[in-house]
Amino acid sequence: MRVQNVAKELGYEVNRSAIHFKERKTYSIGVIIPNLSEPFFSSALTGIEDAVEANNYNVIIGQSLESFEREKRIVENMKDHRVDGILVSLTKETSSYEHFDGLKKYNIPVVFFDRIPSKKNINYVACNLVSGMLQAVTKLVSLGHKRIGLINGPAKLAATLQRLEIYYKCLKAHELQLDHEVIVSTSLSKADNRRAMTQLLDIAEPPTAVIVFNDYVLLDCIATVKARGLVINQDVSFISFANLPIWEYMDSVPLASIEQFAYQQSSMATDFLFQLIKHAGNPAGTEPPLLQHIIDSEMIEYTRTSGQ
Repeated sequence: MRVQNVAKELGYEVNRSAIHFKERKTYSIGVIIPNLSEPFFSSALTGIEDAVEANNYNVIIGQSLESFEREKRIVENMKDHRVDGILVSLTKETSSYEHFDGLKKYNIPVVFFDRIPSKKNINYVACNLVSGMLQAVTKLVSLGHKRIGLINGPAKLAATLQRLEIYYKCLKAHELQLDHEVIVSTSLSKADNRRAMTQLLDIAEPPTAVIVFNDYVLLDCIATVKARGLVINQDVSFISFANLPIWEYMDSVPLASIEQFAYQQSSMATDFLFQLIKHAGNPAGTEPPLLQHIIDSEMIEYTRTSGQ
């Protein structure tokens, strides 16, 4: 008590940096996401911060803005700041992972979420899109659609291949004919989203329904369809991925959107990261656990089915 009273009289403040140096921890984690302005990733960040606060840690955020080179620079900066661990959702350009592999020698664990590498021995939390896609195709078939198109994402993104494979399987499950003419891709830019939708509309026999890579792409698709004087979910029906909160305020909405549970993914990924950080303090030579989890997706239907 006497020491504490004197410290208070002298205005002494604890030197956190000195404590962290002694413990060989910074009590901070790095988070790398493509774009904080997207509601999906802002929801994911909320899940991370809620989990981090419970562990008395700080968060350093880096936005890759879909740039592979920027992602690599952020990883390097976080390594230099000696963060205790890193959470990552990859860019659409990322196809090599050496910048993450190199963190092992610095004892900095990494957990991926949502957009994850095409690798086996990684820690991750992701969404299983099979259940949601199957619900989507079943819904469209029940409404009489037999020609169902797909607007997919960038080729380097693992989620793009996953969506395509699931799309194939779901069409086969409903005995629908596969037509590569109604499958197009987009780089996710506004101009390319509109080009992809225009390409489908210009086919001699355009699809009557389209499953879209995500809700952000769908916004541009809706604008393209309406510019043609067509009615959403009458002339062309849509189901997309992400289940953004914006649809509540829109006049034109998809039939449904597939929920990928951003908050739950990131929250669990953060818990995984803290398990790995705790393990990093164990004696050398003990292998860290491999932490992996898949969350099922779910199709969310909307009550409004058409719009000008």
